[in-house]
Amino acid sequence: MKILLSTFAALFLLISISELKAQDKNWFQVYGFAMTDMGYNANQIHPDWYDVVRPTKLPTYKNEYGTDGNVFFSVRQTRFGVKSSTQTAMGELFTQFEWELFGTGVDAGQTTLRLRHAYGELGSVGVGQTWSPFMDIDVFPNSFEYWGPNGMVFFRNIQIRWMPIKGDTRLTLALERPGASGDQGVYSEYSQLSGIRSKFPVPDFSAEYRSAHDWGYIELAGIVRYIKWEDQLEDQYDLSGDALGYGLNLSSNIKFSKNDVLRLSFVYGEGIQNYMNDAPVDVAIQNNPDNTTKPIEGVALPMYSAVVFLDHNWSEKFSTAIGYSMLNIDNSNGQDYTAFHQGQYALANLAYYPVANVMMGAEVQWAMRDNFNNLEEDGEYQYPSDYLKTADIIKVQFSFKYNFSHKVLF
Repeated sequence: MKILLSTFAALFLLISISELKAQDKNWFQVYGFAMTDMGYNANQIHPDWYDVVRPTKLPTYKNEYGTDGNVFFSVRQTRFGVKSSTQTAMGELFTQFEWELFGTGVDAGQTTLRLRHAYGELGSVGVGQTWSPFMDIDVFPNSFEYWGPNGMVFFRNIQIRWMPIKGDTRLTLALERPGASGDQGVYSEYSQLSGIRSKFPVPDFSAEYRSAHDWGYIELAGIVRYIKWEDQLEDQYDLSGDALGYGLNLSSNIKFSKNDVLRLSFVYGEGIQNYMNDAPVDVAIQNNPDNTTKPIEGVALPMYSAVVFLDHNWSEKFSTAIGYSMLNIDNSNGQDYTAFHQGQYALANLAYYPVANVMMGAEVQWAMRDNFNNLEEDGEYQYPSDYLKTADIIKVQFSFKYNFSHKVLF
């Protein structure tokens, strides 16, 4: 009898321990940070983007955005989120909801609530809004400037993804919400283009594979997309068309030592500009004078970009990020001379961590915009006297970041 009771007691203890371990795998986390930025813009930038550095938002005409030399204050980087993980018979159920105060779109320039992530995973399948697999978030440096390197892929998109390999080494395939933008260029005032409407009959397809190693990782991502537009006007022209967009993103983190990480990304593609962190339109007009029914046509714009950044820890209290990024567009001959052609971006900072969960520091930022500048400067064709072929900006920023995180096991 004693042996039987001892056996049941041991079994009960084992079951209790197993249940406790299973419960430890379930958790709920609240996290985020309050962040204040302040600084000085030595040059002009679009007023909706006063607290970031974006080459596409630099002026194309003198005094287009007011005056040089302005201070700024912002709390728009402030962020709040919740995550959860629950073990099920089909694997881990993971959810994430995250918001920030950085207004974009119709709220550009405002301090207002904006959704970043609304995403869930069950086992190897994920659905919702989160980072595109075409993007590598680990390329983003430890910088204060919100928008980040212009030449990196940076896009949160609504998607359904399958992850047959998860972990440090991973494989992801996804169908993503399609979308694209166009530049009517020198034909923007033509009534014949008023009937052009975009059409997206199929989703974008993206994939990534990351190979992890002791020294870091290397990742290759790709995307294929179909962009279509229809001419709904009934006239002598048929301006309907389509384009195939595609891109490759080769990225890596290389750990030279425990204190140094080199972040790299190289991107090439056509018609993928809306997946880039700071790029213009996906499609533009190409002159086609030999075709009487279609004298102009839309084409996917080729582009390439690069990101090279180094994060270095001086000590437990101090760190530095320094690097450079660029993005170049192969413009079409139907674009206006003011069309964006190339952007460059660079920064260097010093961060100080006085106590856990607190960061403060200073950062110097620079960017330059080069326009298409294809106007012939002879006789009839002259650039306006106030036109800027190039524009740049220098900004000094001071930031204060206070992190919080609380995780509950259940």
